[in-house]
Amino acid sequence: MTNSLKLALAATLVFGLAASSPAKDETKTLTGTVLCGKCSLKKAADCQNVLVADGQEYYVAKTEASDKVGHVCKGEKKVKATGTVSEKDGQMWLSASAMEELKTN
Repeated sequence: MTNSLKLALAATLVFGLAASSPAKDETKTLTGTVLCGKCSLKKAADCQNVLVADGQEYYVAKTEASDKVGHVCKGEKKVKATGTVSEKDGQMWLSASAMEELKTN
């Protein structure tokens, strides 16, 4: 093999691996509605806050910031949340560093 062919093959392998690697966690600010994943959405085995924003469901990890909003079992709360979004077992998860309930008129 020539050196240029080896270099092209190596570059293809590196770029292919980079393109197929999982997306990194990213920080986002989301505004939406928090509902119970079990009682309202019927998608979880146990009660679990889920933020529905922009047509996407984000399971809310228990953090100090999410504790300030509290659990929503049979109702809903409008919130603005900032935190790290990641994917785990086919579900999107939000680990909130800030979360506030929005007042509705």
